[in-house]
Amino acid sequence: MAVVRPFRSYRPQLDLVEKVAALPYDVMNSQEAREMVKGNPHSFLHVDKPEVDLPEGIDIHGEQVYLKARENLQKMISDKVYIQDEKPCMYIYRQIMNGRPQTGIVACASIDDYINDIIKKHEHTRADKELDRFNHVDYTNSNTGPIFLTYKHKDEIDKIVNNWTQSKTPVYDFKSEDEVSQIIWVIDDEVIINKLSEIFAGTDYLYIADGHHRSASAVKVGLKRRQEKPDFKGNEEFNFFLSVIFPDSDLYVMDYNRVVADLFGNTPGEFLSKVERNFNITEYEAEGQFKPEEQRTYGMFLGGKWYKLAAKEGTFDMSDPVERLDVSILQKNLLEPILGIDDPRTNSRIDFIGGIRGLGELERRVNAGMKVAFSMCPTSMDDLMDIANAGKVMPPKSTWFEPKLQSGIFVHEL
Repeated sequence: MAVVRPFRSYRPQLDLVEKVAALPYDVMNSQEAREMVKGNPHSFLHVDKPEVDLPEGIDIHGEQVYLKARENLQKMISDKVYIQDEKPCMYIYRQIMNGRPQTGIVACASIDDYINDIIKKHEHTRADKELDRFNHVDYTNSNTGPIFLTYKHKDEIDKIVNNWTQSKTPVYDFKSEDEVSQIIWVIDDEVIINKLSEIFAGTDYLYIADGHHRSASAVKVGLKRRQEKPDFKGNEEFNFFLSVIFPDSDLYVMDYNRVVADLFGNTPGEFLSKVERNFNITEYEAEGQFKPEEQRTYGMFLGGKWYKLAAKEGTFDMSDPVERLDVSILQKNLLEPILGIDDPRTNSRIDFIGGIRGLGELERRVNAGMKVAFSMCPTSMDDLMDIANAGKVMPPKSTWFEPKLQSGIFVHEL
C-alpha cells in the first residue's frame, strides 16, 4: 500500500516559469551553473546551486552555501516569483522529447514507505552526496527537486490523466533550455485527488527510477524533524517528500556506454583474442556505428572499426537479476579480467557516456586518445524492478533516463 497525497506547492508565476525552471543540480558543475545563470536572476539554480552567488573557490559544501540557498528561496517567495496554491493539489507533469511524451503525477510520497521498503531502491548512495542534499533540504526547509518514481502502469490512472488533460487547460506549457516541452496541469478537484490516492493505495510498490540521494536525504530530514517534534502526528509535511510518479510504460531508458583509456598492456591483437574467449566477435560492415538492439550484444569501437560482440552461453547467469544485466556481463567477462577495471566507480581509466550524446561521441573519444569504446543495449524497466524487488542493487552507470525532470517548477515546503 503506497501513500500518495496532495500538497500546497509553491509554483512560479506564469510569466516567469521559463526563467525559473532549471535542469537538476547534479547534471552540471559549479562553473557551468555560473554560466547558465548569467542574465537570469530568476533561475532556480540560484537555489539548487547557490554557490553561483558566492565567490569562486569557496567550499561548495560549506554552511554559507546552504544559508545562501535558503536566502535565495525566501527572496523568490517574498518577491512573488513564487505563489503557493491555496489548497492541497496534485499535478500532472508531461514532458515531450523528440515527439515522445511521458506523463506523471506530481504529489508527495511517504518517508515511512521509503523506510518500510514500499518505495523500492536499486542503487547504493554515497555519504557525501547524501549529506549535501540533507543540508540543502534542512536549511531551505523544502524539497526543491522532485524524486523520479515509477510504478507498474494502471489503466485507471491513465484514464483519469487522459480525461483531465483533454478537458482542462494546462497552467504551464513551455520548452526548457534542452528543447523539451514541459506541460503542467493542476488537479484541484478533491474527488479526483482522493481517487488517485485510493488507486495508489492499492499499488504494492513504487520504485525510485532516479533520485536515490535526494530521497534518502529527504527521509533523514523528516526523521530529524520527528526528533525535534516528538509529539508529531504523522500528517505533517516533513513526513512526506516531493515526487513525480510515472507509469513504467512511459519511461525511456537510454543506453549508458563505456570508454576505456588503454588496453591494459595488450596489443589490439592480444586484446581481441582474449575478448573472443567469452564473446562472439563480428566485424561490423555497415556504415555508421553499431547500436545494439537486443540484450547481451554490444558494439565495440577499436582501431577505427566497429565490431559486434555477442556474449557466449555460459558466461552469464539468467537466474540472477543482477548477473544477467548487460552491464554486469561486460564487467565480469571483459572490463575486469581483460582491461583491469576492477571497480568502475573509482577506476580513473574508464568513463561513461550517456546515450543522449549518441555513439558519435564514443568515436570522438577514442579518436581523441581513448583506446576502446563499448555501446550498450539499454537496461529495461523490468530488469530495474526485478532487481529492486529482490533487494539488490544495480551496477554503477546502468541506467540513463531522459528527459530530466526540471527543478523549480514545484517546491514542497516542510
